[in-house]
Amino acid sequence: MKKVIIIIQFVLIGLVALGQKTITGTVTDNNNIAISGVLVSAKHHNISVSTDHQGKYSITVPETEDSLLFALSGYATQSKFLNGKKVDCVLSVLLLEPIVNEYVDEIILKKKEYSVVSGKATRNLPNRTAYYNPSVEEYTKVNENGFKPAKDEPLSTFSIDVDRASYSNIRRMLNLGQKIPADAVRVEEMINYFDYKYPQPKDDNPYSITAEYSDCPWEENFKLLHIGLQGKKIPMDNLPASNIVFLLDVSGSMSEENKLPLLKSSIKLLVNNLRSVDKISIVVYAGAAGIVLSPTAGNDKAKIMEAIDNLHAGGSTAGGEGIMLAYKTAEENFIKNGNNRIILCTDGDFNVGISNPNELEDLITKKRESGVFLTCLGFGMGNYKDNKIEILANKGNGNYSYIDNIQEANKTLVTEFGGTIFTIAKDVKIQVEFNPAVVQAYRLVGYENRMLNNEDFKDDKKDAGEMGAGHTVTAIYEIIPVGVKSDFVKQIDDLKYQKKDVNAADTKEVATIKTRYKKPDGDKGIDYNIVVENKKVSLGSTSDNYRFSTSVAMFGMLLRDSQYKGASTYDKIIEQGNKAKGEDPEGYKSEFIRLVNIAKIQK
Repeated sequence: MKKVIIIIQFVLIGLVALGQKTITGTVTDNNNIAISGVLVSAKHHNISVSTDHQGKYSITVPETEDSLLFALSGYATQSKFLNGKKVDCVLSVLLLEPIVNEYVDEIILKKKEYSVVSGKATRNLPNRTAYYNPSVEEYTKVNENGFKPAKDEPLSTFSIDVDRASYSNIRRMLNLGQKIPADAVRVEEMINYFDYKYPQPKDDNPYSITAEYSDCPWEENFKLLHIGLQGKKIPMDNLPASNIVFLLDVSGSMSEENKLPLLKSSIKLLVNNLRSVDKISIVVYAGAAGIVLSPTAGNDKAKIMEAIDNLHAGGSTAGGEGIMLAYKTAEENFIKNGNNRIILCTDGDFNVGISNPNELEDLITKKRESGVFLTCLGFGMGNYKDNKIEILANKGNGNYSYIDNIQEANKTLVTEFGGTIFTIAKDVKIQVEFNPAVVQAYRLVGYENRMLNNEDFKDDKKDAGEMGAGHTVTAIYEIIPVGVKSDFVKQIDDLKYQKKDVNAADTKEVATIKTRYKKPDGDKGIDYNIVVENKKVSLGSTSDNYRFSTSVAMFGMLLRDSQYKGASTYDKIIEQGNKAKGEDPEGYKSEFIRLVNIAKIQK
């Protein structure tokens, strides 16, 4: 026994003698702009950290370690020799010439410069972390909302949108130095990527409503009506039991590093937060669909992790078959009064079985009646099918995020777990009635694919968006006040039977905001309304929520080259955004400023 103790003591002394050293530094790009989310790892030891929103990192490694590796999708990986306690790194964008033709028989293969995976060609380049072919990414056409006269059309009705995929997808393109397709820019998803500090609901409603009416920062003499909904926050321990079915695309198109490998790492983040009352299943699809993990308790993490580690990519993409099997699995393990949800992870490239967007839409529309919600997580680039994934999320009573790095996965599946996974209100609709005595014309900024007919507001059979626990929803109306001349307003003769005389009482209100929602397990709509008073409030006196969200709106309009961008400039966005950041513990708003700087340089 004494010998054993002596041996242990020698081992401990030896470990201490090895020593450690802490290395700090900053990672920037060629334009000296900080890069967040860079993986910094020891070359010869299994130790790694990521850079924060200021591009900074701190890593503790053994004294014997001589090099660090710096890696981020879209940038050339670099190795730096440790010659001190501080190591800075400059990453250059890895610019790849896109392969114009997608299929192997349409290109010439030379000297093993290309490799073939499931009938598609990818280029073999040193440090290559991503393949991008902009010609085969697909986005739904976005026709921007225009101005409507309040006198003739006083009602505006739309479904809320808590999807955030557009913002992180745009971030990916900006970080790669790529041209952003206008239809990839959905302004409302950019605005709603950020959480705003709206007040928590104080009554039985699942969300609060906040409104501000003030000056428009991009169009002189115009106004904005800023609407904020704040979902009730529920502590993780108080969330109902979850029945989660992961539906994973493991087809050949998912073989790249920023697809299946990133997907596997993302799922593991969520698994670490599952409880014993939660159940998880994994359904995969490639040439066919199958179950690789039958329903398993959330605390049996070793079994779950083993199933994830065994996933490999290959074959064609039978997405429709996989979706049907996932719903079948979720329905068979349905938890009454629980959170029953499918989480689909894919690049959207369905090419076997049901692949037509209309057929997929019909399938999901029917399946949502089961009470199973659908969350969609998009991965990858090049053959990315944003249009298909967006349809599935919209029709499946769910939400949609794009995962471009492990930090985004952590934000979606850990930090915002309740909002992503647990629905507190479904079919949430907003209808704004504008007062024509104050409002000459109005337009909703974004939400083009969420517009509803006015009669849909009271129609409880009409599908709308879902709100998760703790989620915020922000909407902005651009308003041309009565008496302001603008080319956006087309003049018509006064109507014979419309009221013409306006008195002071008519101008006390700008609008009435009406909302309608259902409980997650309910089928009858509940109304919740507020009135917006016509008060003079300068832009500088508005909340950080107002000024930061309108900065994001300006950025979206500039990226789209919108006809409504007015006097928006990158410098104005940066100045206003910096002043309105407020508390930014996770650094998302600081990262936004960095992206605006990148766009300014690349324009």
